[in-house]
Amino acid sequence: MGFLDSILGRGKAPVKASADRLFAMSTAGITLEASQSITTRGAAALVFQPLATGDFRTVLEEVEGILRGTGEETGSTIDTHEDAHGYRWMIIRDPDLEDLVVGLNSVMGSLETSGYADRVLCAVFAFEDERGTALYFIYNAKRGTWYPFVPVAAEKRDSEREMQLRAALGTELPFEAQLERWFPLWGIPI
Repeated sequence: MGFLDSILGRGKAPVKASADRLFAMSTAGITLEASQSITTRGAAALVFQPLATGDFRTVLEEVEGILRGTGEETGSTIDTHEDAHGYRWMIIRDPDLEDLVVGLNSVMGSLETSGYADRVLCAVFAFEDERGTALYFIYNAKRGTWYPFVPVAAEKRDSEREMQLRAALGTELPFEAQLERWFPLWGIPI
C-alpha cells in the first residue's frame, strides 16, 4: 500500500487464495472431531459462477473427468447443483475429509490455471455435531479466509456457536477478521 493509498483510505489488496489455506481444513477437521465431537458429513462443494464459453465448459469437463476417475479409487462421487442465484455447486461426496480437500483443491487449481480464478466464490465443507446439527466452514476464495456458518432456521443463524467454533480452532484456519464478511449461504445443498 502506497502513501497516497493510506491517505485516501484505500485498503490493501485482498489476500490471494492459496492451496495451503484450503488444505488447512485437513488438520482443522482433526481438531474439530477431537475437541468438539464435530465430524464431516462427507460432502464439500466449490461454488462458482459459470461462463457459457466453450473453453470454460472444457475445463470443467476435464476436471470432472479427473475427479470421476480418481473417485473410482477413493470412493468419491461428484455432482453439480445450480442455485437460484446462478451459481454452480460442484459437489464432492466422500467420507474422508482429506479426499474432499484434495478434490476441491484440484478443481480450484484447474480454474485458476485456466484463468478463471475470479469465477470462484467459495468452498463449503459440511460438518455435524454429536446432535446431528449441520454446520459449515466456508472458504472465501477471493480473500483466502475461512469462517463458520451455523444455520438454525430459515434465514436465521447461530452467531454464538460460530464464535465458539472460531475460538475452538484458534489459529488452525486463517479466519476472516471482519465479521461482517461472514456471509450466510442459505439453502446449502450438501
